[in-house]
Amino acid sequence: MRAPLRWVLWDVKDTLLKVRASVGEQYCKEAERVGLNLSPVEVEAAFRQVYRHHSSRYPNYGVTHGLDGQSWWMGVVRDTFSQCRVQDPALLNTVAHNLYHNFCNAENWEVFSDSKKTLECCSSLGLKLGVVSNFDSRLEKILHVCGLRSHFSFLITSEEAGISKPSPAIFDQALQRCGVPATSVAHIGDHYVNDYLASRSVGIHGFLLDRHNKHNQPDVPREHRLSSLEELPSQLQLHID
Repeated sequence: MRAPLRWVLWDVKDTLLKVRASVGEQYCKEAERVGLNLSPVEVEAAFRQVYRHHSSRYPNYGVTHGLDGQSWWMGVVRDTFSQCRVQDPALLNTVAHNLYHNFCNAENWEVFSDSKKTLECCSSLGLKLGVVSNFDSRLEKILHVCGLRSHFSFLITSEEAGISKPSPAIFDQALQRCGVPATSVAHIGDHYVNDYLASRSVGIHGFLLDRHNKHNQPDVPREHRLSSLEELPSQLQLHID
């Protein structure tokens, strides 16, 4: 006899909400405030290169190298603008500091139209909700200003956990918080490896959110694939009774 579903774990970025503007646009807007006029396309390209380098050299915000989310991100911002010929250290620090803190503002985020309704529906089914996200410690504030924080009993970010998806260890931490077996837990996210495969590797009922029909992996059954969060409650209902 299978254990009934009791908890639903959630990825956040690109599952429940998304960044409104491109990195290039956001960074250039902040740069304008200190008198810099830069090309969003150039800044975006520089950011992507710097981000890949920092992610490879200092994975998960450099927590195993003595860094934290703020110092990691400020380093990314400084190096991005340095590649765009901004050399003044004081100016680089100011822009990096402002971008790090302003990223928490609600106007930078768009909550998907199906997010709140689906969270409310899950709660009405008697399910408890938690977050497992590859994100830094700003996530709680972002969820709060976007009106989503109250839906969740706990948040686990990769910065605070010291480990990131797809490591099974971050899901093990979540299962400890849930206090139930993995077969009583579901997880929803938009990343095939980090969310779907990683959660299923520890026995959690993983669902893959595929809003744009971009995932074609043959090992994801149709009943595990969601084109919208509105499809989720009926799938969860099958595991509750």
